[in-house]
Parts: sequence; C-alpha cells; structure tokens
Amino acid sequence: MLVYLFALAGAIYGAWSARRRKGSGLDMAQYAAGYAIALGVLGLFIDLILIRSL
Repeated sequence: MLVYLFALAGAIYGAWSARRRKGSGLDMAQYAAGYAIALGVLGLFIDLILIRSL
C-alpha cells in the first residue's frame, strides 16, 4: 500500500516542481511520471523491509 501512496506523492510533487519552474503541461507530466516512478520504487523497498521485519 505504501507504493501507491509514495507514487501519488511523487506525482504531485513532480507536477508542482515543474509548474514552479514554469514548465509546460508536457514538462509537468514528465516530471510527475519521473518522480512517481522514483518514489514508487522507494516505497516498494520500504514496504518490503517492513514486511520482512514483521
């Protein structure tokens, strides 16, 4: 479940970051996708660590 939350947070942060840098809609989409993938993978590792430790 953490994977989805981290990916959503990454997409929101990525779009906000591109908008702050005055990017176009395609820039916002690319940043959102990149941050969503990166934070989704981070969430996956955290989720796996939590599952293995419990």
